[in-house]
Amino acid sequence: MTQKPKNSADTLLGQRLLSLLSGVEQVEFENFKMEIGDLELFIPIGIGGAPGISLPEPPARPNSLIREEFNPPPERYPGTIREVTLGATKKDGGSRGSTVTIGGSTTPAFSHPATPPVNRTAIAMDVFDMDISLPKALKAAVLDVVNDPAEWARMNVEQFGADLVTVHLMSTDPLIKDRSPEDAANTVEEVLQAVDVPLIIGGCGDPKKDAAVFTEVAERACGERLLLNSVTLDMAEAKTLEGVATAARDNGHVLLAFTGLELNSAKELNRRLYEYLPPEEIVMDLTTVALGYGLEYSFTIHERARYAALMGDAELQHPTISASTNAWAAREAWLNMEPIYGPREIRGPVWETVNALTLLLAGVDIFMMMHPAAVRTMQDLRSWLMQQDTIVPQIPDWVRTRC
Repeated sequence: MTQKPKNSADTLLGQRLLSLLSGVEQVEFENFKMEIGDLELFIPIGIGGAPGISLPEPPARPNSLIREEFNPPPERYPGTIREVTLGATKKDGGSRGSTVTIGGSTTPAFSHPATPPVNRTAIAMDVFDMDISLPKALKAAVLDVVNDPAEWARMNVEQFGADLVTVHLMSTDPLIKDRSPEDAANTVEEVLQAVDVPLIIGGCGDPKKDAAVFTEVAERACGERLLLNSVTLDMAEAKTLEGVATAARDNGHVLLAFTGLELNSAKELNRRLYEYLPPEEIVMDLTTVALGYGLEYSFTIHERARYAALMGDAELQHPTISASTNAWAAREAWLNMEPIYGPREIRGPVWETVNALTLLLAGVDIFMMMHPAAVRTMQDLRSWLMQQDTIVPQIPDWVRTRC
């Protein structure tokens, strides 16, 4: 087979084109037309010593996850929760063996291991000045002292380790026994002599009667830094708020401002109180609702208040209190139910514990509690959460677990 000779005209034309294109980087054609059949492109890859582009070696197949540390930045907020001290020792004009300081937080509760609460959450246990209707699970623990508020308070401190004692003066209610403010003050004095922890003094809920009782108690317990529980906007309407606030200020006590799950009402009540006493003498009660009856709303209100305070809202920069005993208002806490729900002797304390723990994570500073088992559980949880060197338990590898 012989090779077809090249046309001399084609050769000369190619040489002429090459000479014209030498040194030219770009060529522009007009009215150009080309017909191409099969087109093959050959790109050298640098094998066999030929010049070209060499591909990198493929990466090694990983046999483990990449380890990466997570160091969350420290949280900083412009606001701070005011510190409030309850109780007064002898050197400060009182008779308490110890005091309780709450508040002082600069970050949301337990949001970062490096910033635990400045002051430990306090736990108060309830005492009533009369025999009231209580679920069996509650009454069983206090049956021997239920008619003696002083001994009841002593048991709460010595046996159950309460940080404070709340004395509920229910007998002063005009619709119950209508005891006089003087009789109520006598009860408070008896409890003050029985224990040396700070006291919270609860009224009956009647704005006029509570005002008279708080005024008498404030004067008789001058210098003890009681927490008077509570003042409300109803007292402002009844024109008794000024008298209570003035009595608290003049006798060295602290006021608990109670409002019902509404932050604007809380701010309004605080503004009214600022006219009579400094902000460092105010604690807020934003209302605690039982599990199953709106606890999630209580959590939201407390969380909103805490974040607003930390962001600079001075009218909400107060420590808060929770009546977690309101959990017993839920019938599921004490009702005799089917066995699947467990015995009520256990279910009730769990109900109270869940109420308290939920609001602990929202930043509440004091809990008013009652059942000893719930109190002990919260004491243990409080200690564990306050530890900065908490050991994280090993989590089992459930991916490779065989059933």
